[in-house]
Amino acid sequence: MSTRVSFVVAVVFVGSLLSAQSSAPQDSTFQVSTDRAWTDTGMDVQAGDTLKITGNAVADAGSSGKMCDPKGVTGGSVDTASLPMPSAPAGALIARVGAHGTPTLVSASTELHAQEAGHLFLGMNNGGTRACQGGFTVDVHRGSEGTATQQTRGQQLKSQLSSAAQIFMSGQFGINKPGTESSSNSAVSSGGSGTGTATASASPLKISEDPLDSQLRKGIDSLPRRVNDQFQNQGDMVNFVIVGSQRDVQAALDAANWHVADTNNERAVMNAVLQTYDSKDYLAMPMSTLFLFGRKQDFGYEMAEPIAMVASRHHFRLWKAPFTWKGSEVWVGAGTHDIGFAKDKRNNSVTHKIDPAVDGERDNIGSSLQKTNKTKTLSYYLPPDPVEDAKNATGDGYHSDGRLLVILLQ
Repeated sequence: MSTRVSFVVAVVFVGSLLSAQSSAPQDSTFQVSTDRAWTDTGMDVQAGDTLKITGNAVADAGSSGKMCDPKGVTGGSVDTASLPMPSAPAGALIARVGAHGTPTLVSASTELHAQEAGHLFLGMNNGGTRACQGGFTVDVHRGSEGTATQQTRGQQLKSQLSSAAQIFMSGQFGINKPGTESSSNSAVSSGGSGTGTATASASPLKISEDPLDSQLRKGIDSLPRRVNDQFQNQGDMVNFVIVGSQRDVQAALDAANWHVADTNNERAVMNAVLQTYDSKDYLAMPMSTLFLFGRKQDFGYEMAEPIAMVASRHHFRLWKAPFTWKGSEVWVGAGTHDIGFAKDKRNNSVTHKIDPAVDGERDNIGSSLQKTNKTKTLSYYLPPDPVEDAKNATGDGYHSDGRLLVILLQ
């Protein structure tokens, strides 16, 4: 049995163990600060849950600035267009369910009625410039009201895993009946990360009109256009570049709610078992090793709704470039959006199927970082010999306009 098959089987087994588990009342307290756009509380919310959320201000010791208030602050010049909720006061306490959920104003207190399943995220309604100093202590009570009509966690797991299993079996046995593609995509979409999710949920990119520095262009021109596998098969295209220190890159990706992927399949299975048994969601499914500059990726990051990651996820690999620009490290990325399972044309085993419109994932990555307010500029750059139509290492075709997204961090 392959490691990918064993991983899926293990997650399905864990889901069956939890089939009788139901949502229960829960009281939790979280800290929200201006350091990140959104804080993933890790609280699992089911469709139909009612959350009572209350925020209290916490002063920033030693700060002489205006203290944040859950109701928001007044005065000062704030670019409302850059706020996560332009209609709400700047600096106010806001919440959402799921990595791409619609923000809701909490203010000092509110009741949030979840329409879909996902993690609870809390944040401040801040844009490019912080409207205040300090943070919030947020109390969340998840009630048991409506349990007769809401899905239990076990039922949700069963539903999502069933969809993932259908896609998996289709890829495993090469089933290609009429309508298979559409049904697979539909199943993935029910998990929250189906085809087109990146484009639909991403905010419009604010692209700089200024030309890139000539030395940075020279460095980008020297980059390989595509990554390769261990057999030297060319694969995904290089489609974005991040300029900044490793610490700043990791902080920005963490603030954008990207998760570092597991690097070991056996450890991944154990993590999935332990986290799911502990009523948490496993969001670090391992990704395969690919190569650039003659070495494997330095980091792999992914983003998906709980459980649906088995079948669908946004993900990318990062390599540190062999050059710097103005003293800053340069990181080279290849991002794709997994939308299900398919047959690996190299060996007839099972692998993830990618969305062939790879520019959507490139822009999704940029949009997620842009929302953190940790980016300075985003620019498109068309290098010589751009990749427009190609196949990845497993044989799936993809297409692009050939441009790289160049992201300069603050």
